[in-house]
Amino acid sequence: MAQQRIVFVHGAGRFGAAAWPGQHALARSYDCLFLRRAGYGLQVAPSPTDHAADTDAVLAALGSGGHVVAHAEGAVSAMLAAVSDPARVRSLTLCEPAVFSLTRDLPATAARRALLDPLFAAAPGLSDEEYRREYARLVFSAESAPDPGNDPHAAARQRLQSPPWDAPLDIVPGVPTLVLTGEWEPLYEEVAGFLASTGAEHHPVGGNHRPQDTDAGRAAIAAFLSRAGSAALADGRA
Repeated sequence: MAQQRIVFVHGAGRFGAAAWPGQHALARSYDCLFLRRAGYGLQVAPSPTDHAADTDAVLAALGSGGHVVAHAEGAVSAMLAAVSDPARVRSLTLCEPAVFSLTRDLPATAARRALLDPLFAAAPGLSDEEYRREYARLVFSAESAPDPGNDPHAAARQRLQSPPWDAPLDIVPGVPTLVLTGEWEPLYEEVAGFLASTGAEHHPVGGNHRPQDTDAGRAAIAAFLSRAGSAALADGRA
């Protein structure tokens, strides 16, 4: 029997397989594809957000169908793919999903919009380093510093990204969904609570912005994929 496919979609800072060190072992049981979103790569020039290209890449990687595991901004294209073709997305696992357009009017998201919208507006006139410093000053505390990742052009890419609360998202109908949060930032707990109200499972597992790297996060992802895979087999979708 062919292995079921998992498509991994990274956030910022790390890309490709380097974004998912805790999930490499899943390749023993699944056909794992680690995407690089549009404008990411060691030899790729930074470019503005391209939700359409990222969504097309997820759907192309899925082929006839599979599971999608996404982190942070990568959850936007993961959910857009599921909205576009829910029959091909057997499950969604969203780690600290930055799907803030779904919660844009809720308190924590509205506060983040008020904080960062002036910076997004000023971005064209700032250098990459000026933008990086101001973003870090506004968003991160000393206790939750940003992950440096593996991207030497992270500051340039970050400056070109569009406000995440402007992404054209809708609720995904009928796709089994797991949400992991790191228990460090009310913004992501607010998003998780909203998704849970639409039927998603929510597991707060620690690990700040990378809950997928914790032991509890790795175990939750593996268990959820196993259940979702068994359900897909039972339904004749795998």
